[in-house]
Amino acid sequence: MIRPLILHNERIRPATDRFLSPGQVGLMNGWGVFSTIKVVDGVLFAFPRHYERMRRDAHLMRVPFPWPLEKLEESLLKLVDANQDYDATLRVAVVRNKGTVFEGPGIDSEIELVAFTTARRDWGTAVRLDVVPHARHAACVFAGTKITAWSMNLCWYEEAHERGFDEVVLLNERDEVAECTSANLFAAFGAEVATPPLSSGCLPGVTRQVLLEEIRHPEFQVLERTLTLKDLERADEIFITSSTRDLLPVREIEGLAIRKATRARDGLQGAFETYVEDYVRKASRRATGRVKMNR
Repeated sequence: MIRPLILHNERIRPATDRFLSPGQVGLMNGWGVFSTIKVVDGVLFAFPRHYERMRRDAHLMRVPFPWPLEKLEESLLKLVDANQDYDATLRVAVVRNKGTVFEGPGIDSEIELVAFTTARRDWGTAVRLDVVPHARHAACVFAGTKITAWSMNLCWYEEAHERGFDEVVLLNERDEVAECTSANLFAAFGAEVATPPLSSGCLPGVTRQVLLEEIRHPEFQVLERTLTLKDLERADEIFITSSTRDLLPVREIEGLAIRKATRARDGLQGAFETYVEDYVRKASRRATGRVKMNR
């Protein structure tokens, strides 16, 4: 459950306030972009990466995105302070208000910014995955965008839980592995740790980007490579990544006989934790614990 206070545009206000309307077209049509950010010791981890992805996706989706990085980060840190949620999960969304014949009267702003925080979730020690074919259209111009039209992912996620699984492997139109509903997927083959390329239709997850671009491990090389279900059966181990899960081992995939080693995952998780600690230590902006609610 989200915390008692949210950020709405430039204001911190109670989550129980009623301030949105059906006439804001983005609310009814999923016309917006969002990101989910890990808060560590009052720092928005890897925020520039989240910011750049949101800005790019907003441009593609024709959603105005007027904030400089520092301004948006400052507003989100005020929310962290207001909720005193210094080790948490933060979600921020930018939703378009205007356009189409269903635009409501009296709406002045082109967009709404809404953000909220919640406690970190315990995801357990490993995950069980179902498989959904034709769930990503890699050739679509909007493939890989993180948009608020999220209901298909929620349906697949809910159905997986009803069947006793934790998440799903989403395949594209070529029967290639793309991603999970809210996580990227990695498979280790000896010293090579591969994740599907963006051309698979997967989202450029921030943890995925950090592993590809920042993490260096003496025993493992992280790279992009097309993966199929047969490749997953050949892999020494499989794990998923996200801003809320870090690196989480896969212990089962429906219909596949997979190996369950964790050597690559354990090594890369340790390197990732060191990177996070260093990032937080060097962060120039963080929540201070001294911001009061502005009503």
